[in-house]
Amino acid sequence: MTALRCNVSDLLHHPAARRPETISIPGRELGGVAGARLSSAPLVVDVMVERIPEGIVIHGKVTAEYESECSRCLAPVREAFSVPVNEMFERLPIDGETYPLEGEEIDLELPVRDSVLLDLPTAPLCRDDCAGLCPFCGIDRNASDCTCDPNPPDPRWDALRALTFDD
Repeated sequence: MTALRCNVSDLLHHPAARRPETISIPGRELGGVAGARLSSAPLVVDVMVERIPEGIVIHGKVTAEYESECSRCLAPVREAFSVPVNEMFERLPIDGETYPLEGEEIDLELPVRDSVLLDLPTAPLCRDDCAGLCPFCGIDRNASDCTCDPNPPDPRWDALRALTFDD
């Protein structure tokens, strides 16, 4: 049983019934993607749960915080974000379109995971204008200027540069 399970028995027995639902769990429980991971800050699911003839619909938002390293300068990045969630739960779910209504409960973990992890950046930045690290000396170009040549000669051509021609 996951922390994001929600009992909807009261809604199943009353057509067109609805109620708000707020669930909070530590963000780390959902994990992350290659570029970023959820922090230990609370992940808050704030949705309206509604009974429709086909099953249950949820709509609302998920608020969380991710942490990572800047993909250009490796500085730590921590940012809060919010993502909408609108999903349907049915007794006979359509693969890839709806989620299962299991008895009198719905499990919000999969739709929340799908919404949140798809919204995480794969290449997070500490700021939009991050200059990154110098590829030659490794200095952080956000903190100081680098004296390296921005267009160094290609070493594969060194042998040809050594050639001299007599007139």
